Amino acid sequence: MLHKILVFILASVVTGVSVADALKVGVSADYPPLVYKQEGRIVGIEADNATAVGGILGREMTLIDMPFERLIPALQAGEVDIVMSGMSVTAARGEKIMFTDAYMQVGQMAIMLMANAPKFSHSWSIYRKGIRVGVKPDTTGAEFARGELKEAQISYFSDPSAAFEGLRNNEIDLYVDDAPTSWLLARSDDNEDLLSLYAPLTDESLAWAVRKDDEPLAESLNAALLEMKRNGSLRYILNRWIPVTVEVR
Repeated sequence: MLHKILVFILASVVTGVSVADALKVGVSADYPPLVYKQEGRIVGIEADNATAVGGILGREMTLIDMPFERLIPALQAGEVDIVMSGMSVTAARGEKIMFTDAYMQVGQMAIMLMANAPKFSHSWSIYRKGIRVGVKPDTTGAEFARGELKEAQISYFSDPSAAFEGLRNNEIDLYVDDAPTSWLLARSDDNEDLLSLYAPLTDESLAWAVRKDDEPLAESLNAALLEMKRNGSLRYILNRWIPVTVEVR
């Protein structure tokens, strides 16, 4: 009986340590191929990143799914310890949270009908006067179009599928959206009539985030990221999910 009691106490202590050492990772699992749900499981680049980081740090990584707009408030409130959700580094976000080093460089990309590709064979082609550009409201793509394509005619679409139909119906010449939309296009057999330029129109960094006062965790994550770059696991993860070349710095 005494032996059983000791085993129970030891198991309780170990369990307590495991829970204490676990890191709660906030994700918004609706952003393929970065992080999304597949047959009820959270998968994608960030899910694999979390697994790799947890292995390097020797800590359990518990993924907690929530709407994207809830990620930063949840981090600030201590509901999660890290955000790993394809979040781009911006000055506005940097005022609220601390970003780690970037794990990938991405940007906005232009998608068009395959038949119209000759019209945009030069990088400056999209800046011509009168180009009809589609974007999603309140996105980096919309901000880019308003700021850089000043002589373009801008139309707004609720999602990529609606914009793709806009391209096919000759409502727009180009659709500008995040790189993941172009990556998915390359993997899809349903949109073979569409083509992405793949050359980023903007320079955006993707990174993980922690609370402003959690510098030790940020340092640990940066060390883990450095090891992932050194041992090739980051490149393996990106190549697994992205069918085109991306830049790792």
